[in-house]
Amino acid sequence: MNVLSRTLCSFWSSSIGKKTIVALTGIVLLLFLPGHLIGNLLVFLGPDAINEYGVFLHEAGHGALVWVARVVLLTCFVVHIVATVQLTRQNRASRTPYAVEATVQASHSSRLMIWSGLTILLFVLYHLLHFTVRTMHDFDGPAYQTTIEGQPAQNVYKMMIDGFSWAPATLFYIIAITCLCSHLSHGVASVFQTLGFRSRKSSQAIKIFGNLYALAIWVGFLSIPIAIFVFGYGR
Repeated sequence: MNVLSRTLCSFWSSSIGKKTIVALTGIVLLLFLPGHLIGNLLVFLGPDAINEYGVFLHEAGHGALVWVARVVLLTCFVVHIVATVQLTRQNRASRTPYAVEATVQASHSSRLMIWSGLTILLFVLYHLLHFTVRTMHDFDGPAYQTTIEGQPAQNVYKMMIDGFSWAPATLFYIIAITCLCSHLSHGVASVFQTLGFRSRKSSQAIKIFGNLYALAIWVGFLSIPIAIFVFGYGR
């Protein structure tokens, strides 16, 4: 094993290393969520807007960029979960808290971080199977094909409308997004804490920012299934 490998293994094995990795992968995911939300909200502008957005994503970089983004995001997500689970086990074994008393105080969200994270993992796998791999529904059938400027394209609008017209999928989505936002309300503050940007003066502002960020993500993502399933949008 060379010096670089030993250094990386040592960094991963240490508590500080794992906390740093959790924070950095968390930042990637925190930056991804608003962009993903904005794209999803295009469904409220009608079929053309969301379908053209779908074409843009799949044609960017000759179709390579969307897969690069998926690999990076999925890798960050898995590493984030693994590092968090290992940190939790280390903390329980040593009987020391995840954060010192002078930092973020324990909360209901923080105590449920591990469980909300695993629920989110299950949801991400389901979401990929549902809308990306499309093994959960016949989204590759002719009913889900359309044209954009005369070229064949996936009817993302109909996929979303039909996908959220099914009660089990909508209910699971609501539960998962709620778990995600509970996770975020604590996770945002943890990122600032781990990277050393939290102080006594800024702690309250960071807490408020984390809660507002989580609330905005929660309202934004849930507005889509609720509009479709409850109010019949698009049907």
